[in-house]
Amino acid sequence: MAAVSLSVSTVKPLGDRVFIKVSAPQEKTAGGLFLPDNAQEKPQVGEIAAVGPGKRNDDGTRQTMDINVGDKVLYSKYAGTDIKLATEEYVLLSEKDILAIVS
Repeated sequence: MAAVSLSVSTVKPLGDRVFIKVSAPQEKTAGGLFLPDNAQEKPQVGEIAAVGPGKRNDDGTRQTMDINVGDKVLYSKYAGTDIKLATEEYVLLSEKDILAIVS
């Protein structure tokens, strides 16, 4: 079997799913203490790397997505599937799990 190398440019989400590049976790507390890797919380903010074509309606047409590539978003904490490509971390999740667009 041939090996497949995955990158952001080769991954295209299907339906109403989006591919999000996860922001780096916070390494220091507000008081200036450094947190070890196992004490850092999973970030809930990321940047949209790829967007699917949208969900199909009952009549077969596609529903347009409210987000675009490059948008910074806030998403549900335990939503989606974590994926690691090279050294970057990504989350593949449904559009309904995105809570807000961050400006």
